[in-house]
Amino acid sequence: MHMGYKRIKMNSIVFALNLLASIVWSAPPRCEPGDAILGRCRIPVEEKPQCTNIVLGYCDDMPYSKTLFPNLLDNKNREELEMGTEYLLLSVIHTLLNGECTPDIRMLGCSIIAPRCENGKIMKPCRSTCESVRKNCIHAFEGIKMAWPYFLDCDRFFVGEEEGCYDPLENLREKQEVALASISPEEPSTIIQFTYHSHLQMENVLKKTAARCSDISRTYSIGRSFEGKDLLVIEFSDNPGQHELLEPEVKYIANMHGNEVLGRQLLIYLAQYLCSEYQLGNERIQTLINNTRIHLFPSMNPDGYELAAAEVEDTNEQEQDEGHRYNGWTSGRANAQNIDLNRNFPDLTSIVYSRRRNKGYRTDHVPIPDSYWFSKVAPETYAVMKWVRSIPFVMSASLHGGELVVSYPYDFSRHPEEEKMFSPSPDEQVFKLLSRIYADAHPTMSDNSTDRCGASFASKGGIINGAMWYSFSGGMSDFNYLHTNCFEITVELGCDKFPSEDELYLGWQQNKEPLLSYLEAVHRGIKGIVKDETGKGIKGARISVRGVRHDIFSAEDGDYWRLLTSGTHIITASAPGYTKVMKKINLPPRLQKAGRVDFILKREILEPGINDHFPAQDTYDRFDPFNQFERYTQRETGEPGEEEVQEKPWWWSYFALSGNAAPTWLLRNY
Repeated sequence: MHMGYKRIKMNSIVFALNLLASIVWSAPPRCEPGDAILGRCRIPVEEKPQCTNIVLGYCDDMPYSKTLFPNLLDNKNREELEMGTEYLLLSVIHTLLNGECTPDIRMLGCSIIAPRCENGKIMKPCRSTCESVRKNCIHAFEGIKMAWPYFLDCDRFFVGEEEGCYDPLENLREKQEVALASISPEEPSTIIQFTYHSHLQMENVLKKTAARCSDISRTYSIGRSFEGKDLLVIEFSDNPGQHELLEPEVKYIANMHGNEVLGRQLLIYLAQYLCSEYQLGNERIQTLINNTRIHLFPSMNPDGYELAAAEVEDTNEQEQDEGHRYNGWTSGRANAQNIDLNRNFPDLTSIVYSRRRNKGYRTDHVPIPDSYWFSKVAPETYAVMKWVRSIPFVMSASLHGGELVVSYPYDFSRHPEEEKMFSPSPDEQVFKLLSRIYADAHPTMSDNSTDRCGASFASKGGIINGAMWYSFSGGMSDFNYLHTNCFEITVELGCDKFPSEDELYLGWQQNKEPLLSYLEAVHRGIKGIVKDETGKGIKGARISVRGVRHDIFSAEDGDYWRLLTSGTHIITASAPGYTKVMKKINLPPRLQKAGRVDFILKREILEPGINDHFPAQDTYDRFDPFNQFERYTQRETGEPGEEEVQEKPWWWSYFALSGNAAPTWLLRNY
């Protein structure tokens, strides 16, 4: 019995050992270095990822049908992808952007969340496609204050052609080409919608226009209004974003008074026209943009405009016929601080008048008096002053409403007790020439009819010296002329300050040619470069015209522009530390292009007091010496305030209730 038990136990142990041996023997042998090559063991083969069909409703029109998980955002499967905020954004992008840039954005996003799969591998979309879409569509995101989505980062998720990329929009482009081919060539070349625009709509139109013509245009902000609206400018140039040697700079400013609105709309239309006509091959527009840097500033007073527009809507409900005219003389003229911006600039004209009996007095680059900074200065005024000091503008026009006439400096009477007194500047003849160019190109402004808007100026040909019309101090035109190189006129576009929408097309038809002719007028007079003996441009060289007590100064690289009438002129170039150079020139009456007059100045040893005729440059260059407006610059460039961070944009509700993590990557300045 005992021996039998032992035998049974021994057999059980042997069976267990045999079973263990068989298990060990059947297991894959441990591979030592080199064993796999000799066939002594096998490395287990991992299962390769498989391409799978795209079954996403918002990505079903991609130019491919297979995708792969995990995708480029590391979503493990379709269910995880569909629950993500990225896919939610693509599902509502058409609504958020009001149809603009879709399906481009949606298809670009699908190329990341549902990437193309071939032979079990992901193919990445082309970086060039991403960059093109971003350039054309970034304005749409800025318009709703949304950041560019992180998963559309062109440098992070997209690759170059040398890495074997593909264009995810190829099918879309083919459809667009077919649609364009079906358009009749007889249709109007430039299509403009003649309606009023809210501030946000204006920003979207300007940014969309700049994106469509990105090779010749860009938008930029010069600051913010009192209520925080961007003071947006659109620029046209063959090299947008920088000053080019010998290329003159010209600007239009409108809506300085918020309830004078036709000029605001004209500049929006002009921006669209310049972009479209340049692309369509209009030689006149191409020549203008290729040789001129043009800045259009449609709304200097966006806060006042919004107030005026709101009152027009309210009044129209009560009195359809009189709504616009009633509003035209009441609300919205001033900014949100109740400051009339065209009375808010430094009064430099009074300074000139007080010094006119002094020997050698000047009427150019007059410094801003310190006392000015202790008065109430609007942020819109502050922004414009910084702007006109930072760019070497040659010429400008400010578009207003309430009459039909062009006025020119001085706007402030040389006798304080005379409200209507002829007060010419030293460049009276040049200003009359510039004013005449605009007025004569207008169909009614310069005619002699006495039964029309502006009839009281018919005998003067539709132009007038500002102070002779009515006198006021602190105007923008006088400031431009007396503080910078810029010659600015004021254009009154019509008696109705807030015309009905039905009249906008007529306003465009009447002013399109004057606006273009005035831009071309910047090429009158002379231009050139002031250099030293080594050929280096001299910044701040003084260009004087004999008999005219108003000089201009050369720009950063020594180039200058001097508007002049036809005839014989004696021109002198001078700079501290250099000898003077004088030249006699003759400008023919029909010369349409600025004459080229260069100067080479030689170094000289100065004696004390020899440069007393030069202005104190350090005094002129000083701006805002008491930092009165530091808060405005902080608002533009600093960190967002606590209230700005907490206040979410209107579209945030689309994502807040989704149950996902808050997409803070969609918030600007986060």
